[in-house]
Amino acid sequence: MELRFSSLSDLRRALDCGMVSVEELAQDYLRALQEDTLGAGLSVIPELTLAQAREAQRRLEKTSPEQRSPLLGLPVIHKDVLVTKGWPTTAGSRILEDYQSPFNAHAVEQLQAAGMVCLGKANCDEFAMGSSNEHSAYQPAHNPWDSERISGGSSGGSAVAVAAGLAPAATGTDTGGSIRQPASMCGITGIKPTYGRVSRWGLIAYASILDQAGPMARTAKDCALLLSAMAGFDPKDSTSLDRTPEDFTRLLGRPMTDLASVEQPLKGLRLGMPKQYFSNQISPAVAHAIEAGLEVLRGLGAETLMVDLPRTDLSLPAYYVIAPAEASSNLSRFDGVRYGHRSNNATDLESLYCLSRSEAFGPEVRRRILLGSYVLSHGYYDAYYLQAQKVRRLVAMDFDRAFEGCDFLVGPVSPVTAWRLGEGPALEAAKDNPLLAEYLSDVFTLGASLAGLPAMSMPCGFEQHQAGPRLPIGLQLIGPRFEEARMLALAHHFQMATDFHEQTPSPRAQGVQP
Repeated sequence: MELRFSSLSDLRRALDCGMVSVEELAQDYLRALQEDTLGAGLSVIPELTLAQAREAQRRLEKTSPEQRSPLLGLPVIHKDVLVTKGWPTTAGSRILEDYQSPFNAHAVEQLQAAGMVCLGKANCDEFAMGSSNEHSAYQPAHNPWDSERISGGSSGGSAVAVAAGLAPAATGTDTGGSIRQPASMCGITGIKPTYGRVSRWGLIAYASILDQAGPMARTAKDCALLLSAMAGFDPKDSTSLDRTPEDFTRLLGRPMTDLASVEQPLKGLRLGMPKQYFSNQISPAVAHAIEAGLEVLRGLGAETLMVDLPRTDLSLPAYYVIAPAEASSNLSRFDGVRYGHRSNNATDLESLYCLSRSEAFGPEVRRRILLGSYVLSHGYYDAYYLQAQKVRRLVAMDFDRAFEGCDFLVGPVSPVTAWRLGEGPALEAAKDNPLLAEYLSDVFTLGASLAGLPAMSMPCGFEQHQAGPRLPIGLQLIGPRFEEARMLALAHHFQMATDFHEQTPSPRAQGVQP
């Protein structure tokens, strides 16, 4: 039970010293996934997992510790928008129910080559469209800190699996905050890399110009290990960046500037606080936790200063024009002809298309397809889509200007903690419209996605409800392009000074009898 909540580094030591075998470790996590009551997983096939575990054990026994991949034999669960050979890949949708891919996504292949053992597929909002995991066609993933609350989305199942000890690591994807927001709400660490760092080959597309896969785990060090394996040039992806492979763990634990010391490893580092992220939009509990986290960073020597991202409010409308437009194009391939759901009520080709799509797509996907089709239609393309792309460029320029005066940006991930299932977040700007409120909850994550910047969430505190559970709060870091290694090093220093990332939810909060 204690091993299930261990970091990847601790599990590495347990495997290397023979405390546990790869197969025993995989069996323990499989048992937890099969007993899961939170809805974290969508597909678990023990025989496939154990076959990979036995192969990893053979590799482990044939290599010396210094020759081993740091991930060899360690389990991982993949978000169900990354195609995974042998397991169904549904993208959380009925239209792809039981779909089997003949190949692995590049990110999946990279982790498998590093020796990781696949535990199965994690739940997600349908086609990664959502901020709560309530839009999964199968079931919502429940927050392990309070099973009556959302997990965050769209990578909610991945976040729940790690937070609840059902997997030590997971893959996620982030289009507008879908790694960072569930990581924040479930109390784990997750990073969205620079756009193009990780290949999109085999990632079922939502918005191709924004989608980016990344790791989710307990610690910044774990994420650095995973990203080192996942990242890399892929000629099959036209947006993949041809850069020299990096070890994202190389800066962990080191002083971050020439002025730094062992006692103050962040001395000389400038952290910008976007004033738009510190407005009255955020709840008092989130504001308090973020300020406490900033005090820790100041205590480690970092300087904080206010910066301006004047077009923050425009990120939301720009995103909800661009992303649905991309979705309407990308999802046109799901027509009931070649694979996926096919209506039994069709009488001709046109009714086959219409009925198959209307029967199998959920309401949120249909809503975004219709919106995207509208903004791309004749007479509206220039007025909406082209204008949104111009705004996107202006948002990116705001970030570039901010980084002229600071090294990283810091602030909240979400204005609120996890809300109750079916209720929507309590935001004054949309108090009578839960769906709009859900969209508004992404306001602090969308900018980095539109600009293609690396960004991450790390646990920084909790909201304590009276006579109720603690709800995790995440601190967001946003960095310049290709600064993942330094950003992970900053997060690692924070986690060496705090223990928020070590906290685990109680079985009672998960709805499980102790």
